[in-house]
Formats: sequence, C-alpha cells, structure tokens
Amino acid sequence: MVNSSQFPYFILSAYLDMGYLKYLYFVIVLMLYIVIVFANALLIVTICMKRSLHEPMYVFLCSLLVNQLYGSAGLFPFLLLQITSDTHTISRSMCFLQIYCLYTYASVEFCNLAVMSYDRYLAICCPLHYKARLTSNKVALFIALVWLYSLIKFLVTLCLNLRLTLCGNVTDRLYCNNYYVVKLACSVTTVNNIYGLFGTFLTVFVPMFPILFSYTKILRVCVVGSKETRQKAVSTCSPHIASLINFSFGCCFEIFQSRFNMTGVPRIIRIVLSLYFLTIQPIFNPVIYGLRLSKIRQMCRNQFCFQKL
Repeated sequence: MVNSSQFPYFILSAYLDMGYLKYLYFVIVLMLYIVIVFANALLIVTICMKRSLHEPMYVFLCSLLVNQLYGSAGLFPFLLLQITSDTHTISRSMCFLQIYCLYTYASVEFCNLAVMSYDRYLAICCPLHYKARLTSNKVALFIALVWLYSLIKFLVTLCLNLRLTLCGNVTDRLYCNNYYVVKLACSVTTVNNIYGLFGTFLTVFVPMFPILFSYTKILRVCVVGSKETRQKAVSTCSPHIASLINFSFGCCFEIFQSRFNMTGVPRIIRIVLSLYFLTIQPIFNPVIYGLRLSKIRQMCRNQFCFQKL
C-alpha cells in the first residue's frame, strides 16, 4: 500500500494543450473575474452605504453577494495560474483548501437562497407582521447560521479526506473535487461515501424544503389575491427564482458528472459545465438583481451620475 505522503501534490489532467491560445484564455478569464469582483462589490457597497436599503431583503442579498466573492476567490486566482502554467499541479494542502472553499460556497449559496425565499414569503403573505417577525437581530442570526452551518458541516468532510491513504495523484479535473480525490484512495472509503451522500442531501435538499414551502404559500396568495399582490410577487420573486434555477442547473450537472459516467458528453462541454456554477452565478446575480430591483437600480445609477449644478 502506497502512503499518501508520497504524493505532496495532485496533477490536474483536464487541462488541454492550448499553445499560445492560453494567453487569450488568460485574458478572457481575468476580465471575467474583474467584472465579477466589480459587479458584486458595487452592489455590496451600495447596500451598505444607503440606509434605505438596510432592509432584510437587501441584507440577505448582500450576504449572497459576499458569498459570490468568496467562491470566486477560491477558483479564479487558481484558474489563472493553471492556464499559464506548463505543469498543472496543485499541492495537497491547497487542494483540500480549495475543496473546502468551493463546497462551503455552494452550501452558503443554497442556504442563503432558502432564507431569501422565507423573507419573500413573509413580505407577500404576512405584510402586516413582516417587521415584527423579521427584526434586524433575526436577520443577523439567520445570516450567521447560514455561514456557520456550512463552514462547520464541511469541516467533517475535510477531516474524513485528510485521513485517507491515496494510491494516485492524477485527477481529470480543472480544479480539486472532493469525490475525485476520494476515488484516488486505496483505503476504505465507505464512511466518506456515506457522508458524501448525506452531505449532498443536507446541502441541496434541506434548503429546498423552506423554498418549496415559501413558494407554495406565495402561489396560493397570488391565486386568491389582488392584481397588486401578484405584481409585487412577480417583481420581487423573479430574480430569486431565476438565481435559484441557474445555480441548481450548474450544481445538478456537477453532481451528475461526479456520480455517473458522463463520457458520452463531449469533453469541452463537460469542462464548460463543470465551471458553470462557479463562474456564471457570480455574474448572474448582480445583473439580475441590479436590473429587476428598482431601488438597487436607482442607487447604482446615482453612483455614476452627478447632479447638474
């Protein structure tokens, strides 16, 4: 049995020989990262600086945008380095750190979207009790629970990975993936596999319960409510639904690719879709929320417009 200490790094074999095109890809990825940082930071600063936006919906959105910056920081600097490198390797410690960062990003994203759906449920179905049932202290508690729940949950995954004895260090990925690292183990991985499925359930399906509950109630109110109620529901819920669908699509493909044989799908499509939930969601949310929520759109416009003397 080969000791895992003989493999101080992992080889990422999914990178193709790009030749001089790697510099073009580097510029494209760098520009995408700059746009993501700028767009998310702009909305975060706008929400923090404008007291009129210190409402639960916008505070939850701010947490969502911070998570986008967190997840992007776990991928893009590493991706930029790998694109220009001739040897696509990553140290063992950095690999596990990246796994932890990207998996907690996904968990925080889903949990934050679940809390935001509950916020919309209270605003639309219980407008008279909204401020009483969702005070600033409760908002802070929800956000703290979302982050602590995700950060602590994946510490267990990290500890289970660190105890594994690995018999190889080549993984067919662009970045470190927990399931592919576990597949390299030559020690018993039963506990890892069971907790992996349990962790997937906690990450994906547990947040879906409050989301389904909230939108079932909202839909019922919209059916029997007035035209103004339906318009309010559409205007405030459509960005959330679009964000949820977009992120769920990327995560579902990543789960299917990890658990099932996807060799029938062209390699380039698998590569693009494996990056989807990490690259598209951080740019999708600022755009969709900035365009659909009129208060944010107006505030952002004022950031760049000077009043005429």
